[in-house]
Amino acid sequence: MRFEDWMCHKGLSESSIKKYSGAVNGVLSDWAIEGGIVAGSLASISCHSQFHSIASSVRKLPIYLERNKTGHGMYNSALSKYSEYLSEGFDSSIENDVDSILADDVTDTEKATLLKVRLGQGKFRQELLTYWGACAVTGYEDPSFLIASHIKPWSASDNCERLDYHNGLLLVANLDKAFDSGFVSFSENGQIMISKQLKEPEKLGIHPTMSVELKKEHQVYMDFHRKRVFRNS
Repeated sequence: MRFEDWMCHKGLSESSIKKYSGAVNGVLSDWAIEGGIVAGSLASISCHSQFHSIASSVRKLPIYLERNKTGHGMYNSALSKYSEYLSEGFDSSIENDVDSILADDVTDTEKATLLKVRLGQGKFRQELLTYWGACAVTGYEDPSFLIASHIKPWSASDNCERLDYHNGLLLVANLDKAFDSGFVSFSENGQIMISKQLKEPEKLGIHPTMSVELKKEHQVYMDFHRKRVFRNS
C-alpha cells in the first residue's frame, strides 16, 4: 500500500495527503540530501527504525527548524505520518523481510522455515493446500495457479502468526493481489467486501456474490485485515 493510499485509508483530507506526500518526496528529501543525511529520497526508505533515526537528524537541520516553524508544524507532521506508515509495515518488501529474518535472534532451522514461508514455499503453503484444497473463494484447484496469502500481513505478524495456517488463504492471482493490496476483504460471515477504490472489479473476475468459509480461528486475522489493510473509503 502506497503512502498516499495509506493516508486516504486513514481518512486524511485530500489537501493533507497532497501536502505530506509532497513534503516527504520533495523538500524534506532535498534538505536531508543537502545535509548529508541520506543519498536519495526519503520515500525510498522502507525500514521504520532506519527512517526514525534519519527523521531525528532532519529535525535538527536549521532549515527544517525555520521552515517547520513558519509552516505551523506541517513538516513535522509529514515526517510523523510517514513514520507511522512505515511502522504498520505496508511498505515492507520481500527483500527487507528476508534481511529481517536473517538478522533475527532465532535458530538457523527457524530462519529456514520462516524464509520458506515468506517466499511462498514450505510447510505454510502445504498446510494451506491441505486445508483449502483449492482457491478459498473460487474453488479453482490447479496448485500451480494458487498463491499462499497471509491474511494479517507478514510484516505485521509475529513468528507464530506467520506460521499459523489459519492466518492464510489460498487464492488465485487476481484475488491474491486485490486482497494483499487492500482492495478486497471479507466480512465476519465471509462475504466479500470490495473497496470503492477498485475500478471495474468485474473485469478482474471479482464479484459481490463471492464469499469464503471462515472458521473462528480465522476471525482475529481477518478482523485485522478489515481494520488495517482494507481500503474502506
